[in-house]
Amino acid sequence: MERAEITRGQLDIVATPIGNLEDLSPRAQRVLREADRILVEDRRHAQRLFQSIGLQPRTEPLHEHNEREQIPRILAWLAAGEHLALISDAGMPLISDPGYPLVSELRRAGVRIAVIPGPSALLAALALAGLPTDRFCFEGFLPAKSGARQQRLQELAQETRTLVFYEAPHRILDTLQEMCDRFGAERGAVLARELTKLHEEGIGENLGEILATLNAHPERQRGEMCLVVAGAAASAAAEADLDQLLRPLLAELPLAQAVRIAEAQSALPHRRLYQRALA
Repeated sequence: MERAEITRGQLDIVATPIGNLEDLSPRAQRVLREADRILVEDRRHAQRLFQSIGLQPRTEPLHEHNEREQIPRILAWLAAGEHLALISDAGMPLISDPGYPLVSELRRAGVRIAVIPGPSALLAALALAGLPTDRFCFEGFLPAKSGARQQRLQELAQETRTLVFYEAPHRILDTLQEMCDRFGAERGAVLARELTKLHEEGIGENLGEILATLNAHPERQRGEMCLVVAGAAASAAAEADLDQLLRPLLAELPLAQAVRIAEAQSALPHRRLYQRALA
């Protein structure tokens, strides 16, 4: 059954520049001008954008620390017929930025929501990297603690899709080293740095080269970073699947018996299973 809209207002999700203010579209400018209130992640950061288009809007804070408590107030403004806009500090809101709890709740409440697409570091980095884009996996920020980060990288080591990560400058060297350890230093990769800004660049052709470049040039360890990493070769992922099948069998049974059971379960060639079991 179709839900009835319970509010007269509307929320517009507006993508904003990730660096170059000229990337704010005419449609985005119009929506921001027409909004009764603009929900902003950081008022001071948003002010630079507003000044660039000669706008002095009414703003309300919406960030990871207050988002849920703001939802009742936002619903009240929408019920009164207000037109709201949502922006983050840069790029598309909700993508590694606040907004998911709000939008989820507003959809349940039947609120009209529109999206004004635009700049995205994720898509810009993919386009710049020259790695396969037909299938990719966005991981956002890896865990800050080394142990949890290494565990997540281990889980991703056999992922065959192109991987995209955001990373902070103070963690980039540790992350690259851990990726070299788990993915291999020769794994294809490009570090997209300072996208759309004056010093935009794409660094390296593989993980080892990126790490060596940043170690040699500390000044290139600064700024906004998006790391694009090639997926594992299909053959490597297939070997990992064989290991997952064989390992528990080999832990309990003689090699020959384990191989026979694996062959029955997988329909893979006996010789291939036997050689992998030996390895």
